[in-house]
Amino acid sequence: MAAQSPLRQPPSIARRKTAEAMFKVLGIGSLAIAVGTLVLLFGTLLFQGAMRIDWQFLMSYPSRHAAQAGILPAWVGSTLIMLVTTVVGVPLGVAAAIYLEEYARRNWMTELIEVAVTNLASVPSIIFGLLALGLFVHILGLGESILVAGLTLALLVLPVMIVTTREALRTIPVEIREAASALGASKWQTIAHHVLPYSGAGILTGIILALSRAIGETAPIITIGALTFIAFLPPTPFSTQPPYLSFDWLLSPFTVLPIQMFGWVSRPGEDFASNAAATGILLVGMTLTMNGLAIYLRYRMRKQVSW
Repeated sequence: MAAQSPLRQPPSIARRKTAEAMFKVLGIGSLAIAVGTLVLLFGTLLFQGAMRIDWQFLMSYPSRHAAQAGILPAWVGSTLIMLVTTVVGVPLGVAAAIYLEEYARRNWMTELIEVAVTNLASVPSIIFGLLALGLFVHILGLGESILVAGLTLALLVLPVMIVTTREALRTIPVEIREAASALGASKWQTIAHHVLPYSGAGILTGIILALSRAIGETAPIITIGALTFIAFLPPTPFSTQPPYLSFDWLLSPFTVLPIQMFGWVSRPGEDFASNAAATGILLVGMTLTMNGLAIYLRYRMRKQVSW
């Protein structure tokens, strides 16, 4: 029998390489379709709305006339609501994750809480809107206000922040905790001076992803009574009297960028469609700005930790 050529591969290896090549082609094709679709959609958005963005559009109130309409109340409302969401949601989410990961004992109660948090992260946002409508609006009597919208979105992103923060804490090797304890550090000193600085980049990434989801939510905001047409701004947060701060804006009616887009898209005419496209560009820009800030802060944190 003739000896097999040493350059000829066995059939099993040849089949594996063929399958690997097909998988690479499939992956590259899927990536090209996804990126191409995204570029096409965003390019269409830019084509329709880029020329509409100017100072008058940013600083004007909504109007029945498309050429005179603006998004001043919408972007102010989105900014204030995200401020409330950040102030309420971030400390609660990070603190809850630290407790569950570092302090809580492993028993049936903590297991139940972990399952509940994981499931809440995938609950549709409209459910949070209905719960907020019953609790904050009807039971607590806070009304359809910026405070209620911020609390609703904080509850919406809270499970996501808890899950991502816990995953970031788990990436820190146990040897770091043991070394800090061996040097006499307390539990909190170990967490504050070693665990949190090393996991800060991952925690920050999870926070920004959660807030990026919140800024584009529409269903829970509509549920709690956001206005589709508003021609005034909330009261200013600053006062001429001590302590020079006013919180009346928390109980003010509001609208946000996604709802303003919805209102214009539902109207006939190309002019209002251009306004909606311009609003979408600004909403994407706000999201990209948040993510860019997160990337910069994450880089700075990693650089400081490396030293």
